[in-house]
Amino acid sequence: MEKNLYVKTYGCQMNVYDSIKMEDLLKPFGYKFNDQLDQADMVILNTCHIREKATEKVYSELGRIKKLKDKKLANNSNMIVVVAGCVGQAEGKEIFKRSPWVDAVVGPQSYQNLPELMSQLMRDKKHVFDLSFVEEEKFDKLPETTKSQGPSAFLAIQEGCDKFCKFCCVPYTRGAEFSRPVANIYREALSMITQGSKEIHLLGQNVSAYHGLSPEGKEISLASLINSLAKIPGLERLRYTTSHPTEIYDDLIEAHGNIPQLMPYLHLPVQSGSDKILKDMNRRHTAEEYLQVIAKLKKARPDIAFSSDFIVGYPGETEQDFRDTMAIVQEVKYAQAYSFKYSPRPGTPASVLPQLPEDIKNERLQELQALIKKQQDEFNASFLGKELNILLEKTGRKENQLVGKSEYLQAVTVENSTNAKIGDIVKVRVNKIMTNSLIAEEI
Repeated sequence: MEKNLYVKTYGCQMNVYDSIKMEDLLKPFGYKFNDQLDQADMVILNTCHIREKATEKVYSELGRIKKLKDKKLANNSNMIVVVAGCVGQAEGKEIFKRSPWVDAVVGPQSYQNLPELMSQLMRDKKHVFDLSFVEEEKFDKLPETTKSQGPSAFLAIQEGCDKFCKFCCVPYTRGAEFSRPVANIYREALSMITQGSKEIHLLGQNVSAYHGLSPEGKEISLASLINSLAKIPGLERLRYTTSHPTEIYDDLIEAHGNIPQLMPYLHLPVQSGSDKILKDMNRRHTAEEYLQVIAKLKKARPDIAFSSDFIVGYPGETEQDFRDTMAIVQEVKYAQAYSFKYSPRPGTPASVLPQLPEDIKNERLQELQALIKKQQDEFNASFLGKELNILLEKTGRKENQLVGKSEYLQAVTVENSTNAKIGDIVKVRVNKIMTNSLIAEEI
């Protein structure tokens, strides 16, 4: 009997990949994805612990789910509720105390055991959980994806982080760095291309630190892996995220200049432009060292565009520290960037430091975001009348509209498209600039 599976994904692209894998794990047990929460026989909240109030948002959602579960129970049915991901890892059994209607809690390094946990539930166990950290076991147990992700696909090649930035919970929720073997990645990439993907986005919490083993047992770098994957027939585009500035090595910089499939867009977080704050954060690089990496990448690939992450209001940040951050934004000129007020993550070293007043955080964030928005608008406006290659991913809101991504990860709506189809890469000319996208016509 077919059962409905509802998955809500919070946070990063790695969580998107994990959600797809959880769907694959549960298919042999009769579960089929359904986007209607009230029809679900099983609900999985695949959670993120990075942003402010993330945990409380999950508990709020669980309160809404309880009403639906109670309704099902009243009709002699049931709804299995699973909390997965980083909030599950961080909160553990506390979730059962605060939300006793939750059936299972599973961490991001142990969701491969979901089928076993479901079997335990069927044996009348009220609460089951698995928060173990065994990365090799995780990837060994994950099935090959049987459902196409579409023209652009996510592929996890590395997990965890050993950097221990003082604001970040990733080492505590995702564990130590682990790189998947080359052969496993290559096989999964081949499967994705066979299923119709043209672009693969390589994922890792610290993807530039990738050092997986080749079939000969030799450690290879991210650049070498990209070079191997680029030779797969039908793979037109490659991207990778998220990187650390200290591990953008020369061979990776050279790859941006030599491998046409590697797109001219890189997300390279800096967090702050102040050397003092960078040191306090344990970022392990200076602002100048970050700018040197940017300069090398621009030399290798002159048209490359950058995005980044910024935290304002970190404990101890002075007005001058913030001005240094504004200066680095002015220097790089980002195509886009993500910026946030510092918010303490429980268990991280920075969480116990004296906090800046919220009004100062708010003022700085608004000023930074205004500059980032100005740069993003200027970057997009520079393409007016120019040609771009667009990977078409879905239909638009209007007839004969298709929507896709440019080489620079811009959202582009292609109008009056009659011959092209989803999955094609088409050449277009940009004729209009919108707030968050470009409008173009096929050439």
